[in-house]
Amino acid sequence: MTTHIHAGTAVITGASSGIGAIYADRLARRGHDLILVARNRSRLEALARRITDDTGRSVEIVTADLGQAADVRRIEDLLRSDASITTLVNNAGIGAAAPLLASEVDKMQAMIELNVTALTRLTYAVAPAFVARGEGTIINIASVVAVAPEILNGVYGGSKAFVLAFTQSLQHELAGKGVRVQAVLPGATRTEFWDTAGQPVENLPQGIVMSGDDLVDAALAGLDLGEVITVPSLPDDADWKAFEAARAALGPNLSRDQPAARYGVAR
Repeated sequence: MTTHIHAGTAVITGASSGIGAIYADRLARRGHDLILVARNRSRLEALARRITDDTGRSVEIVTADLGQAADVRRIEDLLRSDASITTLVNNAGIGAAAPLLASEVDKMQAMIELNVTALTRLTYAVAPAFVARGEGTIINIASVVAVAPEILNGVYGGSKAFVLAFTQSLQHELAGKGVRVQAVLPGATRTEFWDTAGQPVENLPQGIVMSGDDLVDAALAGLDLGEVITVPSLPDDADWKAFEAARAALGPNLSRDQPAARYGVAR
């Protein structure tokens, strides 16, 4: 199938497998040319061949380890210099399931570098051009642990809470500038993520595990609906709206000139 619509170029990080590879397939079918970024060149090459054969779209591959500062900067330069780029999918990331005290701090720092620092720098690289052109899409893959950090490793939860907060702030700042921003909060998804995290997906209750295809299809449906936050498994979006309303209700009392009376320290 050759896709005749041209929707610009989508850059997808962590694209060699799992959620990233599915985004590559779906965005190509929506008319995007692709720049696929990941460490595993052979997987990228195989994916690029399949997508080009299936859709006729142009697919460029870039081998990079976004846990390494030099490679992050290479992708930043690409994002700044290629005016055909209309979409960035910040999908690259790593997780952990072990408790904090059973985890190596160097591995936790590496997780922060990939999940937080790289995502932030790539977004900063592309956002100004999107604003200048008055169009563009930034999709950040977070996780349900952003709002439920007790479920898995706390550094992983903290890194995804950053992605959620960063996306919400970005949406607030870019509102009215023509740039679409979305954070996707997957629950347990059937990908290689779990093997890397040290918790095989087969060990999870299968009733909570979504397929990667369903996850990406739901996330893109949420994007089409204009959702800033998409939780693909949430049956009723009124629950998320209630969560956000409760957060907003805290606003007037988060910063005041006196401690709350319940602390008994008011002068």
